[in-house]
Amino acid sequence: MTDDSSLSTVSNRGGAVRTLGSLRAATENSGLVALSSRLDELREWLQGDLAAIEGELDELCRGRQGDLAERAAAHLLGQRGKRIRPICALLGARFAGVSDDWRAREFAVASELVHAATLLHDDVLDEASERRGAPAARIIFGNSASILAGDYLLIEALGRVQRTDRGAVLTDLLATISQMVAAEALQLERRGTLDLSRAVYLEIVDGKTASLFRWALSAGARLGQLSEPQHAALATAGMALGRAFQLIDDALDLEGDPARVGKDLFADLAQGKLTWPTLVAIERDAGLLDELKALASDSNPTGAAWQGLLQRIRATGGIEAARQFALEQAREAEQALLLLPEGPARTTFQAVLSAAVNRTA
Repeated sequence: MTDDSSLSTVSNRGGAVRTLGSLRAATENSGLVALSSRLDELREWLQGDLAAIEGELDELCRGRQGDLAERAAAHLLGQRGKRIRPICALLGARFAGVSDDWRAREFAVASELVHAATLLHDDVLDEASERRGAPAARIIFGNSASILAGDYLLIEALGRVQRTDRGAVLTDLLATISQMVAAEALQLERRGTLDLSRAVYLEIVDGKTASLFRWALSAGARLGQLSEPQHAALATAGMALGRAFQLIDDALDLEGDPARVGKDLFADLAQGKLTWPTLVAIERDAGLLDELKALASDSNPTGAAWQGLLQRIRATGGIEAARQFALEQAREAEQALLLLPEGPARTTFQAVLSAAVNRTA
């Protein structure tokens, strides 16, 4: 691990710019110029912490020279994501009045490592060929190495949290990872059955995605002095942000630009995963279920077949329903934040919410 002084280099400040810059790009591409300007203004406020986080992740990327697991992990970490979970950890601390704290940065890095670990494991389960616009680690290094890489990142994340000597935060992270595994198992069990209910969908999303957003916000906040109602409000906001983020992912799986989304369209449907747009579409168009089953049983469906399915889903308003539900979740998060003090932390979180639900990638 590098020390704080070495993390203030120009290159790592560039990492901070890239982190909030990816959110800015998402809003610009949606025509939200005012919001992208707000993110520009907020970038400097978090730049020091973000630079430190990018420095830590860059250090792990040097694992390209390590063993097979480290090289596979470094391959994924080198394909930079949006870093929304680390930002949540930093904001949790800022909500609690804590800034420039190495423990908050450790929580932030840990949240990104846990997320990356789940992606490595998911790509093996889904037999994915691409991640973040690059070949998946399993394609380059093999399935076994990809699994070991995920395990390596989980251990690294837990070790970082343990070093902060915050037992409650570590216990919460262990419970969160357990919830994520249970949700993945539930999704795997239901894959291809096409009988997913709204309740089961939300159970999977809450476990696989939203729980880590919640943990990141809560972990940072535990470094300061917030009341239990305020902690509960942050947990609610984190869960709502995670749900909103996944709902937009569901919409982009059907109508996003593959070059920007970083994976093929219809990837979820091709893997037998029902998402919110398809759930709503089936409820509104009973005959759609038979078409989905026919495609699921076809070993090599044509592009025209997928496009026909997309048109039926779009005609039901399923994609728009997912976007509307995401906006409802964003409003729920904003409502929860009213229990927290006004200031840059709340403004930044609102900007992240807006960027998350209006993104195109």
